[in-house]
Amino acid sequence: MINKKVSSVSEALQGVSSGMTFMLGGFGLCGIPENSITELVKLGLTNLTCISNNAGVDDFGLGLLLQNHQVKKMISSYVGENDEFERQMLSGELEVELTPQGTLAEKCRAAQAGFPAFYTPAGYGTEVAEGKETREFNGKMYVLEEAFKADYSFVKAWKGDEAGNLIFKGTARNFNPCMCGAATITVAEVEELVPVGELDPNQIHIPGIFVQRIFQGEKYEKRIEQRTVRPKL
Repeated sequence: MINKKVSSVSEALQGVSSGMTFMLGGFGLCGIPENSITELVKLGLTNLTCISNNAGVDDFGLGLLLQNHQVKKMISSYVGENDEFERQMLSGELEVELTPQGTLAEKCRAAQAGFPAFYTPAGYGTEVAEGKETREFNGKMYVLEEAFKADYSFVKAWKGDEAGNLIFKGTARNFNPCMCGAATITVAEVEELVPVGELDPNQIHIPGIFVQRIFQGEKYEKRIEQRTVRPKL
């Protein structure tokens, strides 16, 4: 029987090293691989390229790697909640490649499906298209975007089994699914890990073929990025 379970986050991250390119799932502070990020901080890796929709906040998520100056380059879509990110970018300490959000997702999906590149209308006529091939289809111009090439994908799911099948919960089903299988090795951390056969096949979002290692995480904070409440009457 296929068994991709590993006993700990340290075992799950075996083989990572400085200079690698990592994909990290999540949207804002929702569904981020907290345990994997914490372990990357502990390992002290440097010169990392991180592909993520955003950069967390100053003291949480990818913000922890940025605080330690472990990240050389960020490929992201939205980064407006991280003051340290802004400081490093403006000072030239951090290389930043801003990518339209849909393009970021599609570059992950293309890598997942084995497509080297795709055409998209997003960014045509802007800085995003500079230096890239463009082509007209049916009277509309498109930009050729290459799929991502990453060494590891780190994703977080609600529940998984020992064969690597994953179920995401609510809005945590964001960039996580399209990053599964989009790198050489995909590491999945889950809130609950069950034996093979316990998941309803009709509820599985990502099959285990896209996952190489899976472990049960712990101590998820589940922060709220921006809390807005109605004023008291």
